[in-house]
This record gives sequence, structure tokens and C-alpha cells, in this order.
Amino acid sequence: MDYLPIFVDLKDRSCLVVGGGEIAARKAGLLCKAQAAVTIVAPDVSPSTKSLIDAGKVKWLSTLFSADMLAGHTLVIAATDDENINRDVYHHAKQNNILVNVADCPELCDFILPSILDRSPIVIAVSSGGKSPILARQLRARLETLIPASYGNLARLVGQYRDVVKNKLPTLSLRRRFWESILQGKVADHVLAGRDVQGEQLLKSILNDAKTDEDQQGEVYLVGAGPGDPELLTFKALRLMQQADVVFYDRLVSKEVLALVRREAEKVYVGKQRAWHTVRQEEINQLLLKYAKQGKRVLRLKGGDPFIFGRGGEEIETLAAENIPFQVVPGITAASGCASYAGIPLTHRDYSQSCTFVTGQLKEGELDLNWQALVQPRQTVVVYMGLAGIPVLSQQLQQHGLASDTPAALIQQGTTEHQKVWISTIAELPSVVIKEQPIAPTLVIIGDVVKLHDSLSWFQGS
Repeated sequence: MDYLPIFVDLKDRSCLVVGGGEIAARKAGLLCKAQAAVTIVAPDVSPSTKSLIDAGKVKWLSTLFSADMLAGHTLVIAATDDENINRDVYHHAKQNNILVNVADCPELCDFILPSILDRSPIVIAVSSGGKSPILARQLRARLETLIPASYGNLARLVGQYRDVVKNKLPTLSLRRRFWESILQGKVADHVLAGRDVQGEQLLKSILNDAKTDEDQQGEVYLVGAGPGDPELLTFKALRLMQQADVVFYDRLVSKEVLALVRREAEKVYVGKQRAWHTVRQEEINQLLLKYAKQGKRVLRLKGGDPFIFGRGGEEIETLAAENIPFQVVPGITAASGCASYAGIPLTHRDYSQSCTFVTGQLKEGELDLNWQALVQPRQTVVVYMGLAGIPVLSQQLQQHGLASDTPAALIQQGTTEHQKVWISTIAELPSVVIKEQPIAPTLVIIGDVVKLHDSLSWFQGS
């Protein structure tokens, strides 16, 4: 981060604005909204600035800036049309350890004023670090459409009952669960629809019935994280990721997806890769069970879809046997995501009427697959986790009748900025691996649909 986003209490604190033009008026107006005691220094002022003065919102010193004017101020903003004056304000403020902002000059700023979405007491600030204020304003405009003004009413209701809830529910975890249920349930629905009275009545009822001890049933969320691009997550996945107390994640979960998990959640890596298992599957099953029995909300975050080569079924079998509640959230599996980002339809009426998913992991140097089923005409074959087994895969498919010139695609780290796609034939695929040295995770797509890559490819990785 170039700047640390903080919210400063400026109520009744002295702030100085040097300049009397329209930009100075906008800056002074923001400070007034924050209830600061604002002084404007300028020989002359614009109509907008004068209206602030006439309304008694700011004090006006009708003179040129001098260094002694900085005394006693919390922060200062320089917004004149004279670069020399602005620099003078900046240097004197730095000498006096006063935070300073020079309008439209990021290199002379200790702080910057973001684009603001005001749903008081909810305030959302969007900043580009001074790189593109217009982009920040556009993003704020998008948020305006997503966050109605009634969110301010919801925040006020929560604030009104915050101490009441704190006195009723003794621990942080109990309070967090309570507020999450309120803000994601019917109380929030009432308030956001303008039914404030009904919302408050329901909140009181739920609070009266709330448990006051930690003896609560835990739950496990088995969530598919998709192939890597965080924008491919479902809304439900993201919601549960924000509720979790502890997260078990594997090697295929991208760092961008992991960054969306609730920041305070305990994160435990249980990834596996060929010939090296950090935590055995049986241990993972028992860890999910252990933490759920402690009353925690446990997130099992798995790359792709948990029910497609993800061992998700094994994990929830253990939970079901112990009567632990669980939810399963599907994710976009690698076959679908990587094929789409590579511009390769898995089915196409001119090339393929069926698609088969197989795992290409070697066992004692061999692939135990139904080879005859994989060499059927007008079919697409997708091979997961098959990088090490590509020589065996190529050899066996050809031996069982697949034409050596059948198109094949090797996709590395699909849907991410590191995506690379190599187009070859099933016979030449082992040579591609030797030459290009692809990095896992990879996916292999075999079939005539691969021919469409050149014309349909749209996503550019690194």
C-alpha cells in the first residue's frame, strides 16, 4: 500500500486550507462535513468559498499565507493556483510535523482525500493513491448503486444495540455470530426495505432468545475455490469465507482467493502434491471433525470443485457419521474454467458430443484408466493432475487406437495471470513438456475441439 487508509476524528479540531478557489472550497467543505474547525487563508475567494464563509461554516483570513499561521492546526491543505505558495506551505508544514496535502500533487502529500461514499455512519473511501482520481470516482459511483442509503439506518440500529448485546453475550465469538445473523437475515431485510420498527422489534426478540454460552454446534463449509481467478467464486462461497473461524486450504487455492477469507480466521495449510503430502487425507477428515466439535465454523477451501477429484465426499462422510452439520458449495472445476479461459469448448456440435474427465496421477509408474473408453470418436477427454503421467498417457492412447495427430492442449495455471497454453498433438505432447517445463497445476484437453483455440482464445496470461 502506498497509503494507509485511516478514518480521523476531526470534530472541533483546527484545520487550515490555503487557497480560496473552487478546489479549496471543495476541500474545506469536506472538512466541514467532518465537523472540523476550518480556517481559510486567501486574499480573495470564489463564490463557493464565500458561501461557506457567509454561512459561518469556516473562518476567513483575507491575507497571504505565512508560516506562523500553522500553529495549533491538526492538518493543512494547500489548494492555490500558485505552485510556489503550495510548496512553501508543504515545507513549513513538514518542519512543524503537521500533516499536509497539496491538491493534485501526490508527491507533496502526507495524506490524500479519497472519493467518498457517505452512508453515515457508514463511510466508504475509495482511493487510487493519487494515480487516477477519475477512476476512484467511477468506482465510488458503482458502489453508490450497490449500497442504498438505508444502510446508514442499519448501522445506526446496530450502534444503538451494541452495548446491549455486549452486556448480554459475554464473548467476542458469541457477539460476532449474533451480529452476522442479524446483518445477513430478516432484521437487515426489514431495515433496508424501510421497515425500521419491524427490524428493531425482531432484533430484540432474537437477542432475548440468544444463547449466552459457547456450547454451540459447529459447522463445516466445504467450498470450491474454483481454478484460481477470484472473480469466479460464487456469492455463497464468499459469504461463508467471511464467516469462518478456521480455514483448511490446499495447494490449488490461489493466494488471491485466500486473501478473501475473513482476516481474523485461523488459516491451516493442508495441501498435497505428488509424492509429498503435508497432511494425510485421514488427518484432514479428523481435523474438520475436531474443530467442528469445538463449536467452530470450519471452512474447507478446495481448489476447483470439491466433488470433482477433490475428495470432498470422503471428508463429509466423516462429518455425516458424527452428525456434524455441513454445507457444500460447488466451485467452477478446472476443466470448465481452464477450457473457457483457453478458448476451447469442451463440447461442440461439429467436433464433440461428449466429454470425459479423468485423473492422470501415476500409481507405481502406471495409469489405471479405461483406455478403450477414452479413444471413442467425437469425444473430448480432460485429464486432471496428469503432468507427470503425460508420456504414459500419450503412449497408451495411441496404442489403444487414438490417432497420433489428435489435437491436445496443455494448460498451465489456467484462469490466472500465469496462464499459458501449449497446443500440440497427443504424439508430440511429451516433447512439449520436456521443452517448455510447465509448472503445476496443469490440465490436458484432448480432442478435435482443441482446434478452436486459435480462433476463440481471448484471455491473455503472463
